[in-house]
Amino acid sequence: MAEVDESQFSIMSLEDELTCSICLSTFDCPVTIPCGHNFCQDCLLATWKESYSCPQCRTLFATRPELKKNTVLTAVVETFKVRSSKNEPNLTAEESQVKKKEILRCDTCMETEASKTCLTCMASYCEEHLRPHRENPIFRLHSLSEPVGDLLERICPDHHKLMELFCTQHDRPICSFCLQQVHKGCSFTTPDEQRSRKESDLRSNLGLLDGKIVKNETIIFEMKDMQNKLKDLATSRKRALTAEYQQMKEMLVQDEREALNAVDREVETGQTKLRVLMKKFGDNVDNMTKAKEEIHSLLSRSQTQAFLQAPFNLPQAINFEPYSPKISLDSKKVLASQAFAAALKQHLTEIFKQPVESRLPLNTPEVNPDILAAGSAYTTLWSTVGSPLGSGNLLEYEVESSPGHLKLPRSHSPGPQAKTAQKKKTPKPKPKNPQTTGDGMGDKNTGRSMENLLEFGGKPRGRTPAAEPKQKPETTDIPPDISTAEKRSELLKYGTVLTFNPRTAHKRIALTENFTKASVSDDHINYPDCPERFAVCSQVLASKGFSTGRHYWEVRLSSSNFVGIGLAYNSIDRKGPTSRLGRNAQSWCVEWFNVKLSVWHNSSETVLVNPNPKRVGVLLDCEAGTATFYNVADRAYPFHSFMFPFAQAVYPAFWIFSSGSFITLCKLQQ
Repeated sequence: MAEVDESQFSIMSLEDELTCSICLSTFDCPVTIPCGHNFCQDCLLATWKESYSCPQCRTLFATRPELKKNTVLTAVVETFKVRSSKNEPNLTAEESQVKKKEILRCDTCMETEASKTCLTCMASYCEEHLRPHRENPIFRLHSLSEPVGDLLERICPDHHKLMELFCTQHDRPICSFCLQQVHKGCSFTTPDEQRSRKESDLRSNLGLLDGKIVKNETIIFEMKDMQNKLKDLATSRKRALTAEYQQMKEMLVQDEREALNAVDREVETGQTKLRVLMKKFGDNVDNMTKAKEEIHSLLSRSQTQAFLQAPFNLPQAINFEPYSPKISLDSKKVLASQAFAAALKQHLTEIFKQPVESRLPLNTPEVNPDILAAGSAYTTLWSTVGSPLGSGNLLEYEVESSPGHLKLPRSHSPGPQAKTAQKKKTPKPKPKNPQTTGDGMGDKNTGRSMENLLEFGGKPRGRTPAAEPKQKPETTDIPPDISTAEKRSELLKYGTVLTFNPRTAHKRIALTENFTKASVSDDHINYPDCPERFAVCSQVLASKGFSTGRHYWEVRLSSSNFVGIGLAYNSIDRKGPTSRLGRNAQSWCVEWFNVKLSVWHNSSETVLVNPNPKRVGVLLDCEAGTATFYNVADRAYPFHSFMFPFAQAVYPAFWIFSSGSFITLCKLQQ
């Protein structure tokens, strides 16, 4: 009993907390608003008409708050209702008292329950006091009905007569005096007829609502079924996408493995040749060491008669001049693999910059041959110059510090040729067609294939895919007075000190050594954003521009491989697709794309013979409007010259693509 009392006490204590402050009843679907108060959902929505405020604390909300069902409070209310149902007898007693209050009493005795209501006398009577109406003929015409509780509401407030008519025009009950005065000429009917008509309309509305509810429930069921189908379809799509990307990952891993194995095979081939030579040179050392010991032995017996007659011959190894071989890893397959990997990375980078909806046109079949043309380009190239590993010319090639760079045999360098030309005092002949030179590097198909590797998306910029590059736009051949090698000391007279401008450097360009060395980083540098910075191409400008006088500077290259040196106006585009050096009218560029050397201006290309320099000098003559590029060795050998009008100051400009490559601004010393 104690437990029951405590439970009842807890229920009674929760009743006030579980009561809505609007309807003063137990919560029905309670919701919580931002101020923390709880109300019945229907009660709260009924109070929100023009503004949204809390009915309890009057907190005003600018917009209608999102209502969410208070699940905890709902569970407590349900528990309260279940436990309070145990107090059923008390509630029944209260209901019985309410019913007693609602029982209609006789208007005469005020004690007995009324059995009829006289609509003529406008009073209710019990059976005892109803006898005169039943027995006395005087009351025969009075209208009796079942007990009516709202009798006073049926009295006309204006004429105090029973409202026995209903005005259909004004939709309200009226009395006979109202019909003769205010509602004269209005259409009317009896309340019973109006009640019957309204009941019929409501029942038809019920049928309409039932039909609409059934249709809405059917649509809801269909949408739930659609939700399940969408989930199943999403799962299927995810599975297909995962399979596609997994296959691409496996293909890339397989291709990477094959490329690495190709490098390993080249290393093993080179090491095998080195081991053979090392063994041969070791045997020579042993033979010559034995000869030395024999000589020492003879010298120790120089005073004897036998010394005069002792024979001695030098070993044959003494006639062999030892040499250190120069070996390259740049086989046809290795170079093609690396070029393809770089081009594929660039191509994917440009595709991923675009929205998903725009990526498909960038990856059409006409683009793929441009990327894959690297293999055929290298095949054409190597078939012309000869594969060192396949023709036995392995020792004629040098190992470079950066992978993927092919250094040609020394006989292809323009330096010694220029020396020979100077001795003979005959100018070096100039090729009439740069695209058909004898070394095969100007091959037209090779140039186009290699250039396609660098262009974003595999398509050349600034021209249609079918258009051929225009020949020598605003450029000129080397003038006669600088067509031969010059003394470097003459150029150093115009030497100037340059540094890179960090405000223009692309975020992949790392500047070190007091802003005199620029290299490519795989990760973006945390440079601040500014309008001068290149955002698309990995480029950087020098901090100094020139508009008058002569100026000379030199640049040391880590490798002649995916780098460019040129000039640009300060107004060059920094953000758009034409911001690449030489792909606009504001810049001029000499560009090495692996083994191909090209000059670019205004999106037009001219292919040159590649001198493959390690150090490049640039002489800018602002008065003559020329910029000459030199291959700097013991002397300066010019290999190209731009001629252009100076519309404004020009700045030295640089482009670096290969990861690990760098450009250094040299300190000039006479």
